[in-house]
Amino acid sequence: MQDGLVLRDVHRPPAPSLWPPAPGWWLLAAALVAIAAIAWYFRSRRGRRRRQAIALFDAGLAGAANAPARLAAASELLRRAARRRRADADRLDGEAWLDFLDTPRQRFVEGPGRLLLEGPFRPDVPEDEADAALHLARARFVDLMERRR
Repeated sequence: MQDGLVLRDVHRPPAPSLWPPAPGWWLLAAALVAIAAIAWYFRSRRGRRRRQAIALFDAGLAGAANAPARLAAASELLRRAARRRRADADRLDGEAWLDFLDTPRQRFVEGPGRLLLEGPFRPDVPEDEADAALHLARARFVDLMERRR
């Protein structure tokens, strides 16, 4: 018998470990984090703009003594915000103004927003009607202020 080298069978190398991940996984993770950070930034910026628009609208109505004065202030604020979308929007009047403000969700022509036309000129406006119109005007104001030109 021969003394010497004892040959062993062929061994496979161990499977690669899961940690640390390959460079491609690190790049994918970095890309996902970057996308999440960008989405968070734009979402928080939109929320901040929305809060600022609401505060601006509420501050504009704060000095009004009665419902007709609040409706007049809301109409003025809406006209200022409308210029962001269309340069001559603040000069629209009557049905053309309500048609400009009208959206599928916010009805001014047929809804409570119609009070913005004649409400500021009435001596007395019921509070519930004025509140409904102001709620609608506030939502449209925020919508106009959020959108870029």
